[in-house]
Amino acid sequence: MKEQPKSGAVWFEIPCADLDRAARFYETILDRSMHKEDLGEPLDRMRVFPAAPGGVTGALVKRTFRKPGGGGTMVYLNCDGELDAVIGRVREAGGLVLMPRTAIPGHGAFACLKDTEGNHIGLHTSV
Repeated sequence: MKEQPKSGAVWFEIPCADLDRAARFYETILDRSMHKEDLGEPLDRMRVFPAAPGGVTGALVKRTFRKPGGGGTMVYLNCDGELDAVIGRVREAGGLVLMPRTAIPGHGAFACLKDTEGNHIGLHTSV
């Protein structure tokens, strides 16, 4: 048997119609700066979510072949210990809370939102 990987995910991308607007939204609700990347075609422009070295991260991307919307894969962003504060900034930043803080017995809590691009995104805290 093969050894288990460190994580089931290695990278995620959240598609955007307006990259700057989306970056402002996530920087506002998460209260963290995102790193700007311009890797050229076919990778286009992106804003990378901060993560500890070796941690799983991802980016906001603007690509011709990816469109934002609520029907795609659901990504949950880590908000350990800050879930209520993050939820409190969603509406002010232009988003919509779709599901309020919901307890997951033995695993923390989560909430779901609709971002400025129309994507459905999850938030999670283990505490």
